[in-house]
Amino acid sequence: MKIYTKTGDTGTTALIGGKRVPKNHKRIEAYGTVDELIAILGVVRDFLKDTDFGEEIIEIQDKLMTCAAILATDCDDCDVKVPKLSEGSIVWLEKRIDEMDSRLIPLTHFILPGGHPAVSFCHVARTICRRAERAVIAIQEFSTVPGEIIRYLNRLSDYLFTLSRLVAVDFQASEIPWKPQL
Repeated sequence: MKIYTKTGDTGTTALIGGKRVPKNHKRIEAYGTVDELIAILGVVRDFLKDTDFGEEIIEIQDKLMTCAAILATDCDDCDVKVPKLSEGSIVWLEKRIDEMDSRLIPLTHFILPGGHPAVSFCHVARTICRRAERAVIAIQEFSTVPGEIIRYLNRLSDYLFTLSRLVAVDFQASEIPWKPQL
């Protein structure tokens, strides 16, 4: 199988189910942003490969691939099997957030991203996750999106924020509070 098909040379691409849409279609933007999130999580995983978080991030990347497959599917009665995202995946994120948060000093201010490359990349992943969430919500203007995807992305951004804080502790990076000058 060749990596190039030439079918997208006119600016369209096929969704799962066969429908062709422009490459700037909202559905493409949504699953493309999820794909970008999967990629940046690979960078985060590389920084954390020698920690317990490496395997967790692989699990998250797998769930995001499921989200992308669902978002790339546009057919009601096609004969394609698409994986499902379960409520259990959301509950798992919530448990991990609570476990990580229990090891952290409570926040009293917003914090400025940075302090260590791993921390910074967690924050980049968090902002891409928020953009993916907005892109998925935009699809709802014309199509039904499983609520689990929106909840998963929402919770994942919280997970990534909490992970950034815990990674800062693990790498002995200072959190710089944002104190607005009023």
